[in-house]
Amino acid sequence: MAPSDKPKRFPGEVDEAYPEIFTTKPPQPTEKKPGQLPQHMIDQFFNDGYVIVEKFFDCEKDLEPCKKAIELEVDKLANKLFKGGKIKQLYNEYGLRDRLIHIENEFPGANIILHKSVNLAQAFRDLWTNERLLNVVEQLIGPEISGNPIWNLRTKTPNNEATTVPWHQDAAYLDNRAYKILQPTAWIPLLDANERNGCMRVVSGAHRKGKIALHQCCWRDTTYIMLDEEEMTKTLGTDMEKDVVLCPVPYGGMLLINNVIPHQSLPNLSDEIRWSLDFRWQKTGLPASYYDLQECVEFRSPAKPNLKIDWSQYDGVAVKDMENEQKEDVDEDFDITIQGPWMRKWEIVHPNRHTDGLKEGNVYNKSH
Repeated sequence: MAPSDKPKRFPGEVDEAYPEIFTTKPPQPTEKKPGQLPQHMIDQFFNDGYVIVEKFFDCEKDLEPCKKAIELEVDKLANKLFKGGKIKQLYNEYGLRDRLIHIENEFPGANIILHKSVNLAQAFRDLWTNERLLNVVEQLIGPEISGNPIWNLRTKTPNNEATTVPWHQDAAYLDNRAYKILQPTAWIPLLDANERNGCMRVVSGAHRKGKIALHQCCWRDTTYIMLDEEEMTKTLGTDMEKDVVLCPVPYGGMLLINNVIPHQSLPNLSDEIRWSLDFRWQKTGLPASYYDLQECVEFRSPAKPNLKIDWSQYDGVAVKDMENEQKEDVDEDFDITIQGPWMRKWEIVHPNRHTDGLKEGNVYNKSH
């Protein structure tokens, strides 16, 4: 039976592969611009699927405003839980490194509520569209740059299953159009990220076949899809003893990955929260591949030197509201479950409280 004739068991399963999309560098800018990476780093991104940039941001100017914005979000969460009778105190005496830990101890799942409800603060917008950062993105996808709507604030509290992410490929979370679109991601820690507090690991070179392997849902009691190591070896040709790379990133640096390289986030074994942000971009004009729930936002174009970014789709709307199915008879303010369209792409091998909330017949997934 030819590969194309094999019956597909799950909507996310495809035979097609697009290696050239993820391994071919675009023409590099002839103009030297602030922040541009040296050629060997660009080569590594396309050859290995990732690159660590250790010193990139102005921590005081670029990152400290993000930390202040997070403190405000945590304060809003604390007040909401306190007024709702879910916690008995506000824990005002604690700061960014540990306040959410105490809130979480009293109300398990608080980090999920924060993940679902956080808004795209101005500091996050400024970082996502940072001129130096966009100059790097131009080296990866060319000068026509849009932001993919999938961005995340990672609330990695210690020893918390909900913040430990298994092996996966990012494109496996989106609809199948993402399988043939390069979407670079910048993972930006807001303090030093190391093995102890849960930095990331990648499988170097596993993007070269340009293929999405068979995932499953869900990992333990989480919303995460997962990719088995044997499946990676079989489908992507990986050597899990040689290709796995630990990716510690110092504060002020970032990890750049593409959307088909397998990666995971290790457990946080420290006694403080490891906060991080991740942002994605793609070439303007390509679909966001987010089940038509949100569209890309144009950030830069040589033909539009005075481009004013239209953030309207984010104004007053938490991104996670878009991916969470509305459920009847649930207090949404304190709901600690998430139901997302990615769950319907793959076999549910571990039913849990999240998958139990999926509505029958409400299928978002589509193949293109």
